[in-house]
Amino acid sequence: MNIDTIKQQVCDAGKRLLKEGLVARTWGNVSIKVNDRQMVITPSGRPYDELTPNDMVLVDIYTLKYEGSIKPSSELKLHCEVYKTRPHINAVIHTHQMYASIVAAAQKDVLVLDETHQKILGAKIIKAAPYALPNTKKITVETAKAIETSNAALMSNHGVVCIGTDLDKTFIVAQALENACELFIKSQKKSA
Repeated sequence: MNIDTIKQQVCDAGKRLLKEGLVARTWGNVSIKVNDRQMVITPSGRPYDELTPNDMVLVDIYTLKYEGSIKPSSELKLHCEVYKTRPHINAVIHTHQMYASIVAAAQKDVLVLDETHQKILGAKIIKAAPYALPNTKKITVETAKAIETSNAALMSNHGVVCIGTDLDKTFIVAQALENACELFIKSQKKSA
């Protein structure tokens, strides 16, 4: 795929995040790995419904250098670290979806109760990375550790990260995580 096609896909994915209620305003971000060294990511602080493919930013995963004058997402380091930790994946989505964010705010690992969700998420337990301030080395490293053995991780008090071999699969992971977190919350209420 050429860069223009990838920029269009990332742009469309940003709008899809908003449409599916996985983010609000300018929160959250999306990236696609172009090759072993580069990715395209959504820009920082721009409303998704106003984005064009030209607003997407090409970034070097190892140096964090980017092309052009548009600043990449503030979660740039997180995306890069996830690609380095899980080199077989090609897409990363960071969301603030409701049920998963509730569990992340509680700083709890999620026991995935449904077998279909387990298969999609790649694990029976989705880990919550310890709390760290946004855009810090600690949150980047801890979240990358939390996602080493599954397709999703919670970021305590912050949101979630979902990964996949392509964007469509990554959106499926995000939805499965949301459903798994809703079931987990309901199971906690019943046992209380």
